[in-house]
Amino acid sequence: MKVFKSFTGIVVPLDRSNVDTDAIIPKQYLKSIKRSGFGPNLFDEWRYLDAGEPGDDHAKRRENPDFILNQPRYREAQILLGRENFGCGSSREHAVWSFLDYGISVVIAPSFADIFYSNSFKNGLLSITLDGDVIDKLFEETLATDNYQLTIDLENLSVSTPDGDNYLFELENGLQERLLQGMDDIALTLSLSDEIRDYEAKRKQQAPWLFAE
Repeated sequence: MKVFKSFTGIVVPLDRSNVDTDAIIPKQYLKSIKRSGFGPNLFDEWRYLDAGEPGDDHAKRRENPDFILNQPRYREAQILLGRENFGCGSSREHAVWSFLDYGISVVIAPSFADIFYSNSFKNGLLSITLDGDVIDKLFEETLATDNYQLTIDLENLSVSTPDGDNYLFELENGLQERLLQGMDDIALTLSLSDEIRDYEAKRKQQAPWLFAE
């Protein structure tokens, strides 16, 4: 997982509440567990005019010109601005993988579904919660300005605008450290290898019958 400290990127505004994981990555693409290759299918049913299936050449599919990600000014976006209850629906890490594979590293919204929020930090996607009034202002500024960018400072837990406005957000310390150190669940477990070995050695002395072959 990549280390995340500070980051500046173009913002794309997705002005929809209750965006569910089936809209983010439809069910037909869930067969693969490689964590890569899902970028072309991010928001698949909104992004294309024709239906898609695994193995399709998505470059040949007809794009929906009205969908926000297909507009030229947002094609290089790396930060997605959303509305309430973002990532609701079923529990699928593929939704997070599709954002990362597309190139989006940050999602900012007033609220997130719990499972999506948890999955995002396990896989290196930063999900930031800001007040609704702030989100409204960011939507207005993004729509009014070409190549509108935000700067994310994870160490200081802040979001900065081109005009110098600075918005603080909160994260549990453990979630912040995950991204600052670039540690997924496996790396986090391996970082505790010494403690695990010490525990097993003590447990073997206390209850040797549990380790008998």
